[in-house]
Amino acid sequence: MHLTALSLSLILTALAAAPEPRQPACKLYVANSAGNDIHVIDTATNRVIKRIEVGPEPHGLAATAGGDRIFLTIENTKGDRGELLWFDPLSDTVIRRLAVGPRPNQLAVTPDGSIAYVPCDDATWWVVDTVKAEVLTRIATGGRPHNTLCSPDGRRMYLGPKGSYHVLIADTATHKLVGEIPLSDAPRPIALSKDETRLYANVDTLIGFEVADIPLRAVIHRVEAEVPEGLLRKASRSHGIGLRPGEKELWMCDVFHDRTYVFDLTTEQPRQVATIVMKGGGYWMAFSPDGTRCYISERVGNTVAVIDTDTRETIARVAVGNAPKRVLVVALPQGLASGGR
Repeated sequence: MHLTALSLSLILTALAAAPEPRQPACKLYVANSAGNDIHVIDTATNRVIKRIEVGPEPHGLAATAGGDRIFLTIENTKGDRGELLWFDPLSDTVIRRLAVGPRPNQLAVTPDGSIAYVPCDDATWWVVDTVKAEVLTRIATGGRPHNTLCSPDGRRMYLGPKGSYHVLIADTATHKLVGEIPLSDAPRPIALSKDETRLYANVDTLIGFEVADIPLRAVIHRVEAEVPEGLLRKASRSHGIGLRPGEKELWMCDVFHDRTYVFDLTTEQPRQVATIVMKGGGYWMAFSPDGTRCYISERVGNTVAVIDTDTRETIARVAVGNAPKRVLVVALPQGLASGGR
């Protein structure tokens, strides 16, 4: 069969006009803490679409409010320094790297992504201007700086330092500590209400969480999970907490009992309403923007469980890398999701 010049021209024109492959509307990013890679999952299909090598022991994940940029910390426990990485969610490539302090953990960024607070194992928060890729200052925190959250308006950062019985608050304009919230024990993962009136914290020695009134700087509820009696012979801890969009429910992981508990927040005292059996110890969680799915990393099983939040059923398990911990759902901007920019 021979192509005429006209036929060949038409074919080439059609190929040139063909749209780029459509981007998923949302992607789930998984940091494999005992490996050197992250996995990217299409939340519409629950399939891995990419594996990217980023450096030894990727740990923290954070994104801008608009979903146009992701930031990642490389823990590198065998080295003297960690790294902060800039990541493009359209091409899923690392676009910039910056050396920071030792063993950086879960970072947070302001909504526009211009400032990052990186908790490092030198008892300080490293504050980074992400536009200039410059370290602005280091804030002494004491303890082992760990999980960090930014307020929705970008004006404050919250830090839970291991080894210290409080959550610290910093002002992002002055980069000064402006307050603290005492807890009963060392904080682990934390969650923040959208109106910034409530802070929820997993703490050591409690299978459950504490609820703090932020304006009062005081714990107002200590909530213990209802654990099956037979499991209590095995020591466990809480690590993994999240507010389902709408903030009527709080979900929380019980690591070594392989359970996730769901609590009703519509009553004055949070009330446990469901228990979900996990495989391999749930450790961190993220919700879809519409709240219909919860994604929980199972670090022992090297999987991510996809849970229907209405039925509480696990509808998929996605195999990822070695010891997945942090998970993050990123909704791409409309232009990016449709293949444009």
